[in-house]
Amino acid sequence: MKPTPLDVTDRPHRLRLYGQRPQGASAPLVLHFHGGHFDAGNLDSGRVVAQMLADAGALVASIDYPLAPEHPFPAAAEAGYEALAWLQRQRSKLAGAGSTLWVAGEEAGGNLAAAVAMMARDRREPPLAGQILLSPMLDPCLATASLRKAEAGKVGCRWADGWHHYFAGRVLDGDHPYAAPARASRLADLPPTLLVTAHDDPLRDETRHYAKRLRAAGVAVQEVTLAGPTGWPCSFMDPACGSAAWTAELNEPLRRLLATTPTPTPSIHAARK
Repeated sequence: MKPTPLDVTDRPHRLRLYGQRPQGASAPLVLHFHGGHFDAGNLDSGRVVAQMLADAGALVASIDYPLAPEHPFPAAAEAGYEALAWLQRQRSKLAGAGSTLWVAGEEAGGNLAAAVAMMARDRREPPLAGQILLSPMLDPCLATASLRKAEAGKVGCRWADGWHHYFAGRVLDGDHPYAAPARASRLADLPPTLLVTAHDDPLRDETRHYAKRLRAAGVAVQEVTLAGPTGWPCSFMDPACGSAAWTAELNEPLRRLLATTPTPTPSIHAARK
């Protein structure tokens, strides 16, 4: 029987814990960000991906981050970084002294996970073992072929409206690397990255483009492209929207990845001091 997710409420932003630490051992500790194009979604809608990560052997802390337009950029990213720092302080207690720390997210949550990974690099803490980005929402331009095929970019489109709400009319925010990771000029020294997309994923092209740029910057990247149909992004929040087979298909790649112990990125910075 799977353990019941546990809500941690004594934080400014609520966390929901999935999975359990193996007795006498440690587990990878993952900070998870749900999808919802920045202005929707909650802990309940993030349960599919959070549980998938837990089923792959991680202890998962899913964050109830502040939503736009009431809380535009950088509120969600800063809340995520604060949660990551808290998890680092609680890491031994929650997941064991030998545990590794990761970030993960789907759609807008993939954006926030990528942003928080950059923040951890730039602020030199906490050390990250990797980032797991599923169909991440990385570029407000909305000009890729896969998004045009999904008729995205128009007013009333979930992604166009989400970006608009996230920036709250402040167009220049779209050039900030923590807001639009695909536009970041410096991607070096980010942690090893797993990027997951699918043939029917509207965000497929920007996911692949980000993988290419990360590799060019010297980041270790693994790509998984699912055959589908997946029903993304709807099926991230509700498996009834599409096939649930993609969660099972990702179990083995996630298990292999989370079992690795790569050198944490801050050690790179420490060597340069």
